[in-house]
Amino acid sequence: MGTWGRIGTTVRDLLPGGRGGLGRDSRGLMPEPSAAQRALVDALDDVSSAVSSASSVRDANAVIVEAAKRFTGADKVAIWLLDEHAEGLVQYVPGDERIITVEDAAELQLHQEHVLRLESRPPNIEGSGQVTIRDLVRNTLRMRPDRIIVGEVRGGEALDMLQAMNTGHDGSLSTVHANAPRDALARIETMVLMAGFDLPVRAIREQAASAFDLLVHLARLRDGSRRVVKVAEVEGMEGDTIVLQDIFYFDYSMGVDATGKHLGHLKSTGLRPKFARRLEDMGIELPASLFEYQAPARR
Repeated sequence: MGTWGRIGTTVRDLLPGGRGGLGRDSRGLMPEPSAAQRALVDALDDVSSAVSSASSVRDANAVIVEAAKRFTGADKVAIWLLDEHAEGLVQYVPGDERIITVEDAAELQLHQEHVLRLESRPPNIEGSGQVTIRDLVRNTLRMRPDRIIVGEVRGGEALDMLQAMNTGHDGSLSTVHANAPRDALARIETMVLMAGFDLPVRAIREQAASAFDLLVHLARLRDGSRRVVKVAEVEGMEGDTIVLQDIFYFDYSMGVDATGKHLGHLKSTGLRPKFARRLEDMGIELPASLFEYQAPARR
């Protein structure tokens, strides 16, 4: 337990959160980074530059593997180099936005300037002191976030995440395990009900349809690779059903090579998403060729 004298707030082990404010002329002091921390940052910058200047995907992969050996001492890639999950999308968030991440363990490595990381905490041996993902998601709403990123939604925090996305926190990201985009929406409904509120299903679906713009389905294929296999837009409600529109799909019909690796890739369904106009209003123009119909290799 400790007390912040200037603020007058007591921080206890069982109550890690609190409210307080510094005086008008007060400034927070941050410790200087150590030499090892500065060296790590410089090394990461070198790796990033080498990957960006690589002439091919193979050369970029070689740079990443060599960096993994350098930092981990093994032929594996550390979590901060993976871009197959939400982290790959987060790298495109503008650097001037305030980002708050909520995870069980801080794994997302973000390089933006304004990043605040929150981690859940299990109960102690006496069964008290637990800080859940849902507690953290609720607290993020008091921290002036521009974007909220929840590592994975597994329970009642789905309700708080929907509330956050529907109260001005556009561009928020989260992940959920499911077999397909439609199944993901059904699982979110189930997790919202786990929050303990007897909400009508239609109300939950309306919240989800308003909160979500895009569903990106990432799957692990038989060859062991992880691929984006479907990108679907949430168009809204039609009766009691959430309407989904597939924008891109993975063409499994292209088969596999001699080593069993899938040859398929994402293809366009020929439908232009409705949110493209919103992107144009923000100065982001998507080329029309991106949404030209691409037929499967075989029907």
